[in-house]
Amino acid sequence: MKPAPFAYKKARSIDDAVALLAEKDSRLLAGGQSLIATLNMRLSQPSLLIDINGIGGLDAIALKNNVVEIGALTRHAQAERSEIITRYAPLLARALPHIGHVAVRNRGTIGGSIAFADPAAELPACLVALGGEIVVAGPAGARRIAAEDFFKGLFETALASQEMVVAVRMPAATAQTRVGFAELARRHGDYAIAGLAACARAAGRGVSNVRLAFFGVGDRPLRARRAEAAIERGDVEGAVKVLDLDPADDVQATGAVKKHLAGVLLRRVAAQLMERE
Repeated sequence: MKPAPFAYKKARSIDDAVALLAEKDSRLLAGGQSLIATLNMRLSQPSLLIDINGIGGLDAIALKNNVVEIGALTRHAQAERSEIITRYAPLLARALPHIGHVAVRNRGTIGGSIAFADPAAELPACLVALGGEIVVAGPAGARRIAAEDFFKGLFETALASQEMVVAVRMPAATAQTRVGFAELARRHGDYAIAGLAACARAAGRGVSNVRLAFFGVGDRPLRARRAEAAIERGDVEGAVKVLDLDPADDVQATGAVKKHLAGVLLRRVAAQLMERE
């Protein structure tokens, strides 16, 4: 299929893009890996497409005051090659190769993945697990939104109508940081049937401050707080038993299968968290 007719404008700055978003039914174009497909299937029919690829400074990756900041226009492939992400955001380094395929990662952007908020996507769950935040810009200026508050439901976020994602931020990993990541998909690069991103802090022979963020099993990344507490006690099987997830059936699997897979992933990721260098 072909998209419905739309106007096209190229934003030269963040303020320019924000101003253009005032037009009814406008959409931002960054990597286009999700948007173009929805346009072609006419699931999305904006009156105006705002190309933000010409905005300078939105593709930087930096370490600032023990915080990793990634610009919204950073391509997935660029993030994969980043030494800063490899060293200071190892959870993202583990997750990035699972996003789509090479062609998708060459064009897809960090900000686009976050703003699209697909519940089966890897990066939203990673941000929740890391206790990260999203930096957005709008008519009133910039504001920061905690990742757990940003994802509201199925493809729904806390972005206001004239706001755009400009960066994501997360605490830089230290020598005590432990991360884990695993997902199950029909083919590598497909959206996950179920997935888990996790972060913790080494504490003696165990871990503390455990954060488990499941994806593909709800309408947004989901924390499993009772399971987190069990992992901190060193009780992995107990964590599996208290998983308070209630996945719905979908085209990939039944809810029962998804919940079983969540338990399988929890065992695998718990083992990763317990690894010692």
